[in-house]
Amino acid sequence: MIPPRKSAAFVWRMEEVLDLYEEPYDPLRPVVCFDERPCQLIGELRDPLPMKPGSIERFDSEYERGGVCWVLMSFEPLTGWQELAVTERRRKREFAHWMRCLVEEHYPQAEKIRLVLDNLSTHTGAAFYESFSAEVARNLARRIEFVYTPVHGSWLNMVWRLRSLCW
Repeated sequence: MIPPRKSAAFVWRMEEVLDLYEEPYDPLRPVVCFDERPCQLIGELRDPLPMKPGSIERFDSEYERGGVCWVLMSFEPLTGWQELAVTERRRKREFAHWMRCLVEEHYPQAEKIRLVLDNLSTHTGAAFYESFSAEVARNLARRIEFVYTPVHGSWLNMVWRLRSLCW
């Protein structure tokens, strides 16, 4: 019986992700988690006052806005490998280029990369075809298997756990 607050679709996706995490390491079929997050770029308007005997360093609460950037992160739970990139935008193009780097540079020997990610509209194989030639897109689509976390279940993505530690 499905718990009252969880849908069958949620449980199905959750079990798919958890089963994948239980599999033994296979260098030809690595499990890689991917996510991105925005970061606000801010700068100090005033230099902090240095620490002195009897008082701590003091910061002013005013800041200067510098825009937003996006941090993309991939993480392989069974080896601990991780890679970060910072981009100005979060579009299909940035996602596709990150996936191409994953396939061609980080896992050139892998037959298939099993990619755990959320259901964001940019996270599809269509991004490959919008960004690259049909031949390159087809190669990427064949080498990446998308494993989506359930809706409202992004916390099942292990990169989410890691990002709370270092982002």
